[in-house]
Amino acid sequence: MNQRLQLKGSIAERCSPGGLLALLLFGWLLLAWSGIAEASTVAEASIKGSQGADYWRQVTQGSSGYSTNRSSEAGVLINRSGQEWRQLRNDKVQPYGKWALLGTVVVLLATYLLLGSNKLDQPRSGRTIERWRKFDRYLHWLVAGLFIILALTGLSLLYGRYFLPELLGKSGFSSYLQLAKSAHNYLGILFAFALTLMLLKWFLNNIPSVTDILWFVQGGGMIKGKHPHAGYMNGGEKLWFWLLLVGGVALVLSGLVLDFPAVIGLRDTLQDANIIHAISALVLICGALAHAYIGTLGTEGALEGMLSGRVDEVWAQQHHDFWYDDVKDKQ
Repeated sequence: MNQRLQLKGSIAERCSPGGLLALLLFGWLLLAWSGIAEASTVAEASIKGSQGADYWRQVTQGSSGYSTNRSSEAGVLINRSGQEWRQLRNDKVQPYGKWALLGTVVVLLATYLLLGSNKLDQPRSGRTIERWRKFDRYLHWLVAGLFIILALTGLSLLYGRYFLPELLGKSGFSSYLQLAKSAHNYLGILFAFALTLMLLKWFLNNIPSVTDILWFVQGGGMIKGKHPHAGYMNGGEKLWFWLLLVGGVALVLSGLVLDFPAVIGLRDTLQDANIIHAISALVLICGALAHAYIGTLGTEGALEGMLSGRVDEVWAQQHHDFWYDDVKDKQ
């Protein structure tokens, strides 16, 4: 016994404090290594049990599992709705939108070639009456200008990758797209404000009536020699107003959701907003092309009213006879 104690004492005396620390560290590493090996064995067995077809079928279908991360959708390994959104956007919205835009241009071109411009039946009188006040004109051109910028940048984001890299180069396309995205996001808020103000200001002038139905029945004045009755706004202008109201509300609300994703936070909501925004924008662009055609090439004298605010009395009597009579009665 005394010899054993003396031996232990001699080992302790021979080991320096650094050596004792090294021995303790070595022993701790052995224990840790055995624990890691045991945990690895358990994990491997768990993984092997999860490598079946049923497991991966659930993963690809977007099934939610367990995760220590408590954020939304943290337990979903593959988001199935994201795949469905991508397919809907790329396989439906993009191609159908392209054909809708092209079809609108073709119809308007054919209309102009077959029917020509809707000319005045009588020579201009030289006497004009006020149709649009200065504030109305400024508001109209503000909305129109913003809409054109947003349409061009939005179409660039939707279709630009198919042809712009060849025109601008990859670096040029990247720079342009960043600029287009920033302009689209910031100007969209200004557009929402201006559009809302315009719709509210012109709302009472665009309430539908029986006269509007008859206006459409008689071809809206496109048939030579036939000029249906109309008030301050005709049936076509009211149709564009209500399309702009419904489509504009969808466009603005979905755009605000996309502008502030951190506030919404839900992936499905953002994906739905993206589809609604694209569809409503494409519909409004097609409508805006028709509106621009009718207000310029399609109808003689129509653009003058929105530029100067005044129209010839012959034009007013031919296209908006009820409104013309009201103006004359008040004079």
